[in-house]
Amino acid sequence: MTDSPMREEALAIEKSIQKKYRKELWTPFIQGIKRYRLLEEGDRVAVCISGGKDSMLMAKLMQMLQRISDFPFELCYLVMDPGYNAVNRARIEENAARLGIPVSIFETDIFQVANGMEKNPCYLCARMRRGHLYSRARDMGCNKIALGHHFNDVIETTLIAMLYGAQMQGMMPKIRASNFEGMELIRPLYCVHEEDIIAWSRYNRLEFIRCACRFTEVSEEVEGHSKRSEIKALLKQLCQKDPDIEQRIFASIHAVNIRTFPGWKEGGEEHSFLEWY
Repeated sequence: MTDSPMREEALAIEKSIQKKYRKELWTPFIQGIKRYRLLEEGDRVAVCISGGKDSMLMAKLMQMLQRISDFPFELCYLVMDPGYNAVNRARIEENAARLGIPVSIFETDIFQVANGMEKNPCYLCARMRRGHLYSRARDMGCNKIALGHHFNDVIETTLIAMLYGAQMQGMMPKIRASNFEGMELIRPLYCVHEEDIIAWSRYNRLEFIRCACRFTEVSEEVEGHSKRSEIKALLKQLCQKDPDIEQRIFASIHAVNIRTFPGWKEGGEEHSFLEWY
C-alpha cells in the first residue's frame, strides 16, 4: 500500500473515532484524561504499544488529542519487541503504518528469559516488560509512560484480587514509579469499554496481535483456562441478568468506605479497625 492510500486509510480510521464511535471511544477517553488528570503541560509521554487492539487505539487517541489540546505535550510511540516472531513483528509495523503512528521499535530478549522459567513466567515477563519500558522511556526524556489497560481490565483485576488473591486491590488510573524517580504510569483508556474497542477494530477491518508469547502456545494457562477468562465469563453471565453490573463495580472502587472494613493495608503495613475503634 502506497503512502497516499495509507494516509487516506488513517484519516478514515480517525473519522470513525470522531463520528461513529465518538460516544463509545472519544468521549470516555477524554473524560478519563480530565477526571484523573493524566496529562499536564510539558509532559513527554512514551505511548507504549504492544501491538494489540488496546494499545494501538490508545496511540491513535493520544495522537488525535495532541493536535487539539489546550496545552502542549509531547508523545513518543514506543514499541518493545520482546522476541516476537516475524509475522507478529510485521503486523505491528503494518498496523502502525495504517493508523499513521510513527513508532520507534527496540528489541529485548524477554520472551527467551521468561519462557525459561518454570514458575510464574507470565509474572516475570510482565515485570521485565514494565522495567524495560520505563528505562527506555527515561532514556528518551519522557516523564510518563502510557499503557493500554481499559475499563474491563480495571474491574476484572479488582475481582481477581478479591476472589483469587484474598485481597481488595484495584488498578489505578495513574501511579508514581517506585524504581524510576520522577516518572509516572498513566492509563488513558481507563473509562473505555473493551467491547467498544473490539467493535471499532472490526469496523475498520483491523487485525491486531493478541498475546504473542511463545509460552502460551504450549501452556495450559491459555485463554479459556486463565483466571481472567473465568472472571470475564462470570461478568458476562451477570450482565445477562443486569446490564449495569459492570458500571456499578467500577463506581464502587471510587466509593470505598474504609471504615466498614476490619483491616486494610497502607504503605506496606497492615492495619486493623481496632486502631480507631
